Order: sequence, then C-alpha cells, then structure tokens
Amino acid sequence: MAPRAATLFVLITVFIDMVGMGLVWPVLPRLIEEVSGSDLADASIWGGWLFVAYAGMQFLFGPALGNLSDAFGRRPILLLSVFGMGIDYVITAVAPNLIWLFIGRILAGICGASYTIAYAYLTDITPVEGRARAFGIMGAAFGLGFIVGPAIGGLLGEFGPRVPFMTAAALSLANFALGYFVLPETLARDLRRPFSLARCNPLATLKVFASYRGVLPMGFVMLFYYLATSVYSAIWPFWGIARFGWSEAMIGLTLAAFGLVMAIVQGGLTGPAVKWLRERNATIFGLATAVIAAAGYGLAPNLTIVLILYLVHAPEGFVQPALTALMTKEAPDDAQGELQGGIASLQNIGMIAGTLLFAMTFGWFMKPNPIIVSPNVGYFLSAAILTATLAYFMVRVPKAPPTRP
Repeated sequence: MAPRAATLFVLITVFIDMVGMGLVWPVLPRLIEEVSGSDLADASIWGGWLFVAYAGMQFLFGPALGNLSDAFGRRPILLLSVFGMGIDYVITAVAPNLIWLFIGRILAGICGASYTIAYAYLTDITPVEGRARAFGIMGAAFGLGFIVGPAIGGLLGEFGPRVPFMTAAALSLANFALGYFVLPETLARDLRRPFSLARCNPLATLKVFASYRGVLPMGFVMLFYYLATSVYSAIWPFWGIARFGWSEAMIGLTLAAFGLVMAIVQGGLTGPAVKWLRERNATIFGLATAVIAAAGYGLAPNLTIVLILYLVHAPEGFVQPALTALMTKEAPDDAQGELQGGIASLQNIGMIAGTLLFAMTFGWFMKPNPIIVSPNVGYFLSAAILTATLAYFMVRVPKAPPTRP
C-alpha cells in the first residue's frame, strides 16, 4: 500500500481515538464527585491518582509494546491498544465507585500505547528529512480529536457525566473495527528483530537513550517538559470551575478552542517552522512560549484573556515533533520502535509526577492553608519548571547535533 494511504489510515485511527478521550475530559470532575462523594478540591486529588494509575501502567508496559511492535509489526499492537480503550470506557461508564474507575484506568494504561506505535508507524514510512512534518501532522490529528471530542463531551455532559463515556466506548470500538479491516502493516519482516524481555524493562529507559549519542540530554528535556505541561491535564477542568465557574459545556468549548489552535499550528506550521528554524531553534521557541502561557493562565482575569493566551501558547506545539525528530536522527532504523517506547516512558514518568504534583498543589491551595488560597498556583509552578527546562536545553543540546555513527 502507498505510504500516503497508510499515513492517512493511521491518522484517522489516532483522530478517532483522541475524540474518545476528549469526550470524557469535561465531565471528569462531576463524575469523580458523584462516585466519591467529595468536594472539588478532593476530587482534583482523586483525579490525579486516577491519572497516575493510567500513566503508571503505560510506563510499565510502554517499552514492552514498543518492542513487541519491533518484533511482530505495528498493526496488531496498535489495534490492541484501541480495543483496550474501548473496554475501559465501558467499565468507566457503569462504574459504581472509585474502585471501578481505577480498574478502568489501569486497563486503559496497559493497552493505551496507540500514540507510541503510531509514531513508530509513521517513522517506518517517512524519510528522515520529513519526520518533523509528519510528527506535526500527527499532533494535528491529536488536536483535531480534542476539538471535536471535548465540544461534544461538554454538551453530552449536560445529560449526565456518564453519557460521554458511553459515546467514547462506541467510538473506540468502532475505531477498532475500522482499523481491523483497513489498517496495513508497515514494518517489513526483514526489519524486525526478536522480542527481548531485557529490552522491556521500563527502568532501563535512560540506558536505551544513552546507547545513541546525543539522545540522553534531549530525553531529560522531554521528561521535564511533560512534567511541567501536565498541569493542563491535571487541573484544567477543576481550575475552570473554581476560577470562573465554568459548566461542562464551557470546559468542553475551551478545550475544543485550544485543540483548534494547536491543530492549525502543528499541522500547518510545524513543517515550515522546522525548515526555517531547524529542530533545535523550533524547540527553543516552543519552550519559551510555553513559559509565557503557563504564567499567563495563572494571571488571567477572565475568559477573554484565556482565549488570547491560546495564540501565545500555540507555538508550544513545535516542541514535541521537533524534539522527537532530533531524537530519531540518533537511533538506527531497527530501533525506532524501541526509541518511541522509551520516549513514551519518559512522557509517562513526567506526566505521572507532574499530574500528581499539580493535583496535590491545586487541592492544597484550594483548602484553607497558612500561605494562600488560590486555584492558580499550579500554573506559576509550571512556568518555573519550564524556564529551567529551556535553560538546560540551550546549554546541553548543541547547535549542530552529531549524526549517528
């Protein structure tokens, strides 16, 4: 099958998967409050632990799935992850208590490597010089999914917090059926390598990165970038409710608007930006705008300023595709799945630590305490971490990274 057609299929798969994920985000605060009987501050902390369960399983199983895709091909692993998400949404839609919410999140984490395999999938069929643009288009598919998903999820949430989960389950299982019939395999048999348990140890991630010259410093940047930016997944719906009194519909619309901006930037501007700035400068520019945006949200007095900040925030979309493209240049073709699994592990470590950090920060500063009561503290903390990450990248990643031997 032609590379262009294969790319289209995997982008559709990721888009539908992201629609399912976006559907449920606006209603999580109310669902957690409903099943736990807690207030908003405590619900944010439970939300953080639910994400830790999800991302923790991704961390433990991400390298194994990446290596399985190197050994047996991308297609079966990608379809498994999509099916697992569908079952998760079914469980969550009928969950009577927090225990069942955690069971659903654990299952989703085990099977939730669709984006990891999708990046390896694109790497298989994209020349080195075109990977940053391809990864940007993948980011656009994610963004478009979060345009459609949260907008619909917020509206469906008006009928009850479980309705979006039921819809997400139907979409994910339909996505699995679509992929089963139309998704081709991209990893040729002569490029596969035997599966090895030794390569599946998630704690060996940094050792894997150290095997390829120049990748380890970029791995640290990726780690702290994801840690800092997890503030949005950790507290955005809770912050919107506490700061501005947003409804589920308004939360969904703000997420949809942000997804639209990011989709335009990542899909339409990443390629030209990287061609003009090169990967390193595009990463620097993206990190700088991330600092400004995080601090800006903490200071924003109303929705109008939040929407204006979206335009400032948008170039942050350059960071992940540009930095990933830099990393792929330093790893051989038969290790791209392993590299993507390692990147996914770093992402999960950062998001586990960051989500818990920002959920706890939000919960603590929303309750009476001797320092300050405010929903905004997490954004200022995020801006500080991003500032340090930007400085580290500029010092440790050279202007002209050496090519791999």
